[in-house]
Amino acid sequence: MTSSIEDVAKLAGVSIATVSRSLRGLPDVAPATRDRVLTAARELNYVASPFAARLASGRTATVGVVVPFVNRWFFAEILGAVEAVLHDRGFDLLLYNLGDTAGRDRFFNTMPVRKRVDALVVASLVLTESETDALLALGIPIGLLGVGSPRFHSVRIDDADAASLAVQHLIDLGHRRIGLIGGDTDDPMRFTPPHHRRQGYIDVLRKAGIDYEPELEVLGYFTVDGGEAATKELLARPNRPTALFAESDEMAWGALRALRRAGLRVPQDVAVVGFDEHPVAELFDLTTIAQPVVEQATILTSELLQLMPDLSARPHEEVLPTRLIVRGSTDPSRSVM
Repeated sequence: MTSSIEDVAKLAGVSIATVSRSLRGLPDVAPATRDRVLTAARELNYVASPFAARLASGRTATVGVVVPFVNRWFFAEILGAVEAVLHDRGFDLLLYNLGDTAGRDRFFNTMPVRKRVDALVVASLVLTESETDALLALGIPIGLLGVGSPRFHSVRIDDADAASLAVQHLIDLGHRRIGLIGGDTDDPMRFTPPHHRRQGYIDVLRKAGIDYEPELEVLGYFTVDGGEAATKELLARPNRPTALFAESDEMAWGALRALRRAGLRVPQDVAVVGFDEHPVAELFDLTTIAQPVVEQATILTSELLQLMPDLSARPHEEVLPTRLIVRGSTDPSRSVM
């Protein structure tokens, strides 16, 4: 038979409130009384309910994570990393997948996280002023992942700089007609990487004295099929590109498939660079930009847990480095295929 807190109180000769304070380690209990309560709990094999302890402390031991799209690799990696940190600390994860504009509006209008989480991670969302105010009104630690803000703690990469690194690699190899397979810059979720990576592409072309040609830019919507369709469109241009920069590895895989089906060699006819260092990028022999996805989520989550006792800390932004990994899709001498 399972023992109750009432049983412990009766055996120790104290009130139920004293048992609760003793088991939670609160300071307003005499050492001798606490010892008597702990001894009684051991004798009865009593285990306190974690849910009751959470209610008593005013904490939920839960961290919320808000993502624009749950079915994309990047956000799946984030969720896995956040959950790993929380698991080690005895916290739960509560997921909010916005999905579309209606979902986003519903979230910020109703604020379903209120009184349900102790901290909140918001991934890859550029917040409006009203959304910012709604989050600040929660009175809990809030961190942004993938974007920066002077009003919140954040961890991100420099997407523009990383894209510049990819395109400069192609320029150094002698390419001048470099196509861009981008994400959706008009996405209603205001997902930031397409804007910044596109700007890095344009900036490095201009620094190299290469004119930006709008006809060399096609959207791939961060999917394999989108990358393939975009590549087919670029190959149909009168003067096709000799190299492609895809803003994600998934779109780069689609590009490789389209090139193969068109009978073109990679990289001899068309070189390809991706972005992310997806776990299977090496299998495709894909040159790519490696970004520390797991590290971003791990660092931000750990910082938020540390901030819980004290909300007075000034917002801090951390920008993690990216790196170019050269493989056979741009350099035949490094090909493993």
